Order: sequence, then C-alpha cells, then structure tokens
Amino acid sequence: MRRPILAGNWKMNKTVQDALDIAIGLKRKFYTFGEADIVICPPFTALSKVGDEISDSSIMLGAQDVCWEEEGAFTGEVSPKMLKDVRVRYVIIGHSERRVLFGETDE
Repeated sequence: MRRPILAGNWKMNKTVQDALDIAIGLKRKFYTFGEADIVICPPFTALSKVGDEISDSSIMLGAQDVCWEEEGAFTGEVSPKMLKDVRVRYVIIGHSERRVLFGETDE
C-alpha cells in the first residue's frame, strides 16, 4: 500500500519569519511522525530557511509550483534545479487556483 502524504500549502501567506515560526511548531509536533509523509509548502521566499529548519526532522519541504525548464529567460519562474538546490522534495503541479486565475492547463 502506498504511504499517505499529508501536505500543507501555505499559499501566498506568511513572511519568512512567520513561516519559520510555524515550521518550528510543526517540527516539535511531528518530529518523528510515522503514519504519513508530512510535507509543508511555504511561499518561495521562505523555502531556503524553512528547509534549513526542518532538515533534521521527518517533515519534508514542498514547493507550490515549478517551471518546466531547467533554466532560461522565464521571468518569475522557478526551475526544478533551483528547488532541488534548497532541498525541495515535493511540488504542487496543476493546482486548481493556477488553472482558474492564470489559465494554466495540462499542456
């Protein structure tokens, strides 16, 4: 049976310090949680610091979106290579809000 994933998408909320405070609280509560993979998806601005904070726990870092290209002239986008560099292990792709607000599709 596939292991369940419990993910929290923080959307466009929280400053870096707010995100760190939440990550510290979650780390205390779920340090060695075993029933599911715990994934937190803070805003891009907080990924690096939150990743540092949770690196010694069972909580995994997720991103809220990713570009399909590794690098190039894609203003405002974040590549898989960049996310990997800050230890992101999960990414939300095809979120309904991106489809509605930005017209994104499966293409």
